[in-house]
Amino acid sequence: MTATPLHSFQRLAAYLQDQVRAPEHYTLGYSAEHSQFIRFNHAKVRQAGEVQQASCTLKLVNDGRQAELQFTLCHDPEVDQQRLVQAIEQLRQTLPLLAADPYLQLNDEAWHSHSVQEQALPETDQVLAQIKQGAAELDLVGIYAAGPIYRGFANSLGAFGWHQANSFNFDWSLFHRNGQAVKANYAGQAWDSDAFALRLRQAREQLEYLGRPLKTLFPGEYRAYLAPAAMDEIMGMLCWGGFSAQALATKSSPLQRLFADDARLSSMVSIGEQISGSLSPAFSDEGTVRHDLRLIEQGRGLDRLVCARSAAEFALAANGADGHESPCALSMAAGELAQQSILERLGTGLYISNLWYLNFSDLPAARMTGLTRFATFWVEGGQIQAPVSTMRFDDSVYSLLGSQLEALTAERELILSTSTYGQRQTSSSHLPGALVKRLTLTL
Repeated sequence: MTATPLHSFQRLAAYLQDQVRAPEHYTLGYSAEHSQFIRFNHAKVRQAGEVQQASCTLKLVNDGRQAELQFTLCHDPEVDQQRLVQAIEQLRQTLPLLAADPYLQLNDEAWHSHSVQEQALPETDQVLAQIKQGAAELDLVGIYAAGPIYRGFANSLGAFGWHQANSFNFDWSLFHRNGQAVKANYAGQAWDSDAFALRLRQAREQLEYLGRPLKTLFPGEYRAYLAPAAMDEIMGMLCWGGFSAQALATKSSPLQRLFADDARLSSMVSIGEQISGSLSPAFSDEGTVRHDLRLIEQGRGLDRLVCARSAAEFALAANGADGHESPCALSMAAGELAQQSILERLGTGLYISNLWYLNFSDLPAARMTGLTRFATFWVEGGQIQAPVSTMRFDDSVYSLLGSQLEALTAERELILSTSTYGQRQTSSSHLPGALVKRLTLTL
């Protein structure tokens, strides 16, 4: 009988425990997936396959020095153990060549964490049948990915963590014959046929509007609604150092003024790192237990993400952040604006489904620039009138989510990372849409 990923990891960790020589210490990280991928074009399956892979990251620590090495597993116990032995020997040879790490900090807590989220994934035939039924005559292009993701951690000080979660992610676009497109996504752990049908129906409705003549806007300030996907792009930019202890300590964070209490966001804005119930493991790749954090509470900066190195360098307490100190389960509190009332409340202005190519135009001011993309519409009298040609915006988060924020939607969208670079990811965001009184378009 083939060993489960958990048993394979436990066996490696036990074997490794016998190989280290005091005063050496080790950490062993485990990452694996068993994923199904289906690629669509014109709503038909063009490519289908499975990926089953696993790897370990071994870190060896001795005399204030540390080095790490990643190696692939093949689920043959003898071969995997041999690769582990080779990794140990290579790291032992490397350590004397390195300088002592002044910010090396080992967590000596012998914690244990075990989480298995085994919600039943939808049958592939069910997914394909529903896509065919809802989009058979459309030019639907997309990728469906589904399956379990595994993460593990063990060290020589007695800590052990295991995380397993099933999930699916369908990322697709509907293309109009004029080349315009509507982008949409449906992701989660429990497939809801009604929810997917609604998402597909909304995309079809927007596709019809793309057939109308494009409306060109002049640069200026416009009332706007930012859908959750557009909000995800903005939040993604803020996560580049916005909540990082290291970035805040070195004054290179886009939210420096917020955490220094020199600026505020709207009291409607509360953002957390919501590890509990998410797809992310309850432990970091450095071996620190993660807890839910209040990053922003009613417009004020509170908790920051602290990895082990920042904890050592800036005399802080590590709270489970990975080395890049970005949120892995971002959750923004909902508001009171009902989904069916969005266009009515917007009145006249822009309905922005997506943003792209974002960057900071003034980082200390949390000012971003980027382009509208896919389905962006001009709305008058609470009715969509025309698609809008691509425009560039340039505005500050302190305006968009501060002085100019009018409402957040009561419904939120779970957005899972679509990245498959190297492996599927566990990061996610849970976001409402935002109605803003003023968004600045520059060209």
